[in-house]
Amino acid sequence: MGGGVCGAIFSAAGAEELQAACDQLAPIKTGDAVITPGFALSAKYVIHTAGPIYYDGKHGESELLRLAYINSLRLAVKNGCESILFPLISSGIYGYPKAEALAIATTAIRDFIKEDEMQVSLVIFDKAAFAVSEELLDSVERYISEHYAEEASLSGQKEPATEFVAFAKADMAKISAPPMAEIMSAPGIARTKENTIDYLIRNLDESFSATLLRLIDATGKKDVEVYRRANIDRRLFSKIRSNIGYVPSKPTVLAFAIALELTLDQTIDLLERAGYALSHSRKFDVIVEYFIAGGKYDIFQINEVLFSHDQSLLGG
Repeated sequence: MGGGVCGAIFSAAGAEELQAACDQLAPIKTGDAVITPGFALSAKYVIHTAGPIYYDGKHGESELLRLAYINSLRLAVKNGCESILFPLISSGIYGYPKAEALAIATTAIRDFIKEDEMQVSLVIFDKAAFAVSEELLDSVERYISEHYAEEASLSGQKEPATEFVAFAKADMAKISAPPMAEIMSAPGIARTKENTIDYLIRNLDESFSATLLRLIDATGKKDVEVYRRANIDRRLFSKIRSNIGYVPSKPTVLAFAIALELTLDQTIDLLERAGYALSHSRKFDVIVEYFIAGGKYDIFQINEVLFSHDQSLLGG
């Protein structure tokens, strides 16, 4: 039992019982992981891993930190876990620079879930872990200053609470033509009888679910590849696939647009299928628009910038 997150977990689980379970498994090497019951926690298990102490980054710290995540994830899969939550390992009293620790964590987790099905959450307590490059932040800030309006230009009122927001006149002009016709020009989309202009015209009112599934098929991507790239839980994707009338949240729709690498017009159309719109009176929308318009589709990088602006994150 230590301090920080470790101490909090022991206290919540029942320190005496959890320590007794740990004593039977100790000691472990740096990078190794072991598992105990969760005792009084709502979680079924606690996975214990030894992260490295940070010296100067030249003593194998990054490899050991990556192993701490990978071995924990392997142990969770072996024990039939469906989900796991991590703190930012070694970033407290062990002194690992938070930004570097975060980069290693996200890379390890992203690599692991390419092969194994699991819902993984990384719990971050403050913005100190996010060191978004100054160049990227400056570029995003310029885009925001050019496109973001704190007051909705049509009504003069502040940003509405509802997702169904009105476009300013300039935004309406951008989507005056049906954007679905442009989907056929997207890289990697094969032309078949089901994505010809005639077919699209006959199916202008298809649901969000039908449009999403057709786009996935047209790009040749597998379902699992898409929902993992979108930071979407498998159960949520199953709900979308099985219920043609189901409408997910706006961040979820945009996450799918990122995963499919849609153009801005294609993204606008997909949003419309779910009853949403992009608005320049919402900072969240403007930030996501910046990345899509620039062809930048790393959802983790997008979420870091959204987090730095106190916005909702993409996924679901």
